[in-house]
Order: sequence, then structure tokens, then C-alpha cells
Amino acid sequence: MRLLTVPIEPAFEGLLAALAPSFAGRAPDLTEENLQSRARGALMMALANKFGGLLLTTGNKSEYAVGYATIYGDMCGGYAPLKDLYKTEVYALARWRNTVAGPTAVPQGAIDRPPSAELRPDQRDQDSLPPYDVLDAILFRHVDQEQSRDEIVAAGFDAATVDQVLRLVRVSEWKRHQAAPGPKVSRRAFGRERRYPITSGWR
Repeated sequence: MRLLTVPIEPAFEGLLAALAPSFAGRAPDLTEENLQSRARGALMMALANKFGGLLLTTGNKSEYAVGYATIYGDMCGGYAPLKDLYKTEVYALARWRNTVAGPTAVPQGAIDRPPSAELRPDQRDQDSLPPYDVLDAILFRHVDQEQSRDEIVAAGFDAATVDQVLRLVRVSEWKRHQAAPGPKVSRRAFGRERRYPITSGWR
């Protein structure tokens, strides 16, 4: 495997400069954070294009479910190998891999480090989302087992948290329609098995 370090700063600064007249008078926000991811995505797509590779996207089922991924950024790629694994399952798979191939197959630091999009200083996924053990448990009931909001709340989950998660699932459908394909390993994978209208007045 060849490891390349390609700085995104020149591309990011160039995009900011191009947008500066249009953004004048507006404070930086999520737009600039996503622009970093999109600069990185363009560079990775260019490398795949130049060397005849297939770019793998890193998104998992938890992120696709709630839209915690940048369209045309970290969602760039032709295949999503983790697409049907929840975040907690990805961690479990990494720990299992280390028991089979030795403790350095997946660096322990990558497992121990709090999940982060790394688009702003000290950013953590839990700033915007419930803890992944809670999030994934709600998602599993809603997506894989097709439980309703009331059934999930009756199982003991906080109603406000359930409402937040289910709202994110609804409003992220448009992103999932554009996501790269990936393997199916669960009862109900996103895509052909769970495809909802992007816009609908019915819930």
C-alpha cells in the first residue's frame, strides 16, 4: 500500500478566495467546514482518476442514517465497504481484527480516539449526535426492525432523543439516494431494501 500525504489547505484556501465576494458579510459556519471535506474529496477523486483506482468511501450505516456525512465530500467514492455496518459494529470489527491479525492491524489509537469529523478544533461527533451506543440502538430498532417511534420510546429510550434521531433519518434520505453502493450484511440495508421518498407530506 502506498501512503500519500496531500495537503488540502491550498485547495481549501483557493475555494474560500473564489467564494469570498459571495460570502462577504457572513460569518463562517458549517459551509466552510464542509468545504474542507469537499476539497479533500476532489483531491482523492483526482488521485483515483489519475492512477486508475476506485475510491472507497468511509461512511458507515450510522452516519448515512442520520446524514452525518458531507455530500460530495467524505461521501465521494465508488464503493462503501462499511455502508451496512453501524459505528459500534465498525469498532467491534476493528477489535476482532486485532485479535486475529495482531494488535497493530488497526492502531489502538484509532479505536480509542473519540469519533470526530475533524473539521473544526476539538470537534466530537457527540457534540451533534447521541452517544453511538444509544444512537445505534435506536437506529437498529427503527431501520432494521422497523419499529415505530412509540415502540422505541416504550422500550426505554428518551423520547426527545428518539425524535431527534428519527427526524435526522427522515431528512437525510436525499443523501442516501446519492451514496455509493456497498455490501449487504444486515437484515435491512439502505438502498433497494429501505428506500423512502425524498419528499413526502406523509410520515
